[in-house]
Amino acid sequence: MWGPPLRLIRRALVFPPLTSTTSRGGILSLQIPPRPLLPYKNPTQLELPRFTGAAMPLLLLAAARPCAPLLAPSAAGAVVGRPSTARPLGRGTRRGAGAAAAAAVAAEKTVVKAEEEEEGGGEYDAIVVGSGIGGMVAATQLAAKGARVLVLEKYVIPGGSSGYYRRDGFTFDVGSSVMFGFSDKGNLNLITQALEAVGHKMEVIPDPSTVHFHLPGDLSVLVHREYDDFVTELVNKFPHEKEGILKFYGTCWKIFNSLNSLELKSLEEPLYLFGQFFQKPLECLTLAYYLPQNAGDIARKFIKDQQLLSFIDAECFIVSTVNALQTPMINASMVLCDRHFGGINYPVGGVGGIAMSLADGLVDKGSEIRYKANVTNVILENGKAVGVRLSNGKEFFAKTVISNATRWDTFGKLLKVEELPEEEKNFQKNYVKAPSFLSIHMGVKASVLPADTDCHHFVLEDDWANLEKPYGSIFLSIPTVLDPSLAPEGHHILHIFTTAGIEDWEGLSRKDYEKKKELVATEIIKRLEKKLFPGLQDSIVLKEAHQKHTEDFLREMMVHMDPCHGSIDGLYCVGDSCFPGQGVIAVAFSGIMCAHRVAADIVIPEKLKLPGIIVQISVVIWEQKA
Repeated sequence: MWGPPLRLIRRALVFPPLTSTTSRGGILSLQIPPRPLLPYKNPTQLELPRFTGAAMPLLLLAAARPCAPLLAPSAAGAVVGRPSTARPLGRGTRRGAGAAAAAAVAAEKTVVKAEEEEEGGGEYDAIVVGSGIGGMVAATQLAAKGARVLVLEKYVIPGGSSGYYRRDGFTFDVGSSVMFGFSDKGNLNLITQALEAVGHKMEVIPDPSTVHFHLPGDLSVLVHREYDDFVTELVNKFPHEKEGILKFYGTCWKIFNSLNSLELKSLEEPLYLFGQFFQKPLECLTLAYYLPQNAGDIARKFIKDQQLLSFIDAECFIVSTVNALQTPMINASMVLCDRHFGGINYPVGGVGGIAMSLADGLVDKGSEIRYKANVTNVILENGKAVGVRLSNGKEFFAKTVISNATRWDTFGKLLKVEELPEEEKNFQKNYVKAPSFLSIHMGVKASVLPADTDCHHFVLEDDWANLEKPYGSIFLSIPTVLDPSLAPEGHHILHIFTTAGIEDWEGLSRKDYEKKKELVATEIIKRLEKKLFPGLQDSIVLKEAHQKHTEDFLREMMVHMDPCHGSIDGLYCVGDSCFPGQGVIAVAFSGIMCAHRVAADIVIPEKLKLPGIIVQISVVIWEQKA
């Protein structure tokens, strides 16, 4: 019997038997007839049976297309060349750093050429607008496949919200300091993979824990790097829920192991999915089963204690900025397990080194990155994206354009309103934004922190109901616990985040904005002083607060995500506003998927592994019309 239908609000392709093959230019083209196994209800809706013998369609439910960035890219002028020969390293001797790394500190410099000095020329395979991690991963993945890529960045260094800045001897990460994806095993070490693709590697410092929770009712839970240590601590807090704890986190591991067994490329490119299914059918079916489910519902199957369920809400809030009932189970499982499998690893010298290394690797592969490049328009010809125009009038052309600007900036600023397709207008009506953040960077005297202070903390003092409210919870990172070179000797860096409703800040004058920012920051610091670090305010030697308007979003279910390749031919999006969740690992995932899709669309040959055969492919697929 067929189970209840699962409706996908997007295009889906279901493979019938192959009927013929042809060869053009030495590339095998597999031709698939226009006959889906099940009928379309309309051009964008397909009803599929749920989890019976129809295995292949279920794999295709994992269709998730990447899109938009950490920071909207567009600035003025243009600068070309290799961005740096070293990472954005802190001062002083770095823990675990060897002689070569120390030499890199002394040699750090930025080498650029003015646009007038080096024009470039010819058509590129891809132009990437913006150099956030999503854009840089997409660019380097394509360059590693042999594509000629041009990255255009508005600022003077790459990285976007994963960049860095310096003040008075302190090196601050612009965004999060919690780094997944740096391990040397599995398939979810996406940062390691991205760097390796262009011949680079970064030295990292393992974090012995992920986060220390300080929660209502004096509940304190340290998430140890070792899974058994974490479970032991949690069971000691909730001994009556031991079985439920093991079953919930055991389910997370089941999903994680399935995901980690797959080679993660594009979740929307049919032939790739076809090959993955035949190699790992059970793992694909496991992911398909959990795809529409959220972490809160799964937790409630095994756990009854309300405080423990609230703790799982806090766990998911760090992953997604929403509670467990709104967090896709696959997203939660990926983070809640990878923190033990690959662990949290901090790059020596700061997070800004990731984008710098990728930029170096991009240039090493023969592609280009230009700084101070203010992209103001995507150029369309006959409805197809063919290039971009800078604020100074200069134009660049390519087979494809990948925007690492937010989806709203891409379709709201880089394209004219009359050029927006109906599909995009509908998306912008239906998306759900994540909260904005107030970010506070501080330099403090080291004496204010206890010697055994953990690197990352999550603070929610009095009431679980405040978890998702603006300024209700506080996330704190102290990266100098791991890498003292980021601060002057005898000092630490504190990087504080709290959610903030953007509506609270809109319409304020500059004077009122700065006043409100100072008041909120002072109140947050007082809370940390009371809960964690007595004397904190008197220890501050440097303080800067920033209100960040984010465009991160999280769909109710992953199957509702929109594509990296939208309804404008030749235009792709990559980054945080089209892939659920937050942080570097999410946008890196989107970059890898987008690059794989672009490579397939512009026919960069790639080996596809199926049982008994290895072929090089391009795909000719007919879509059934409504």
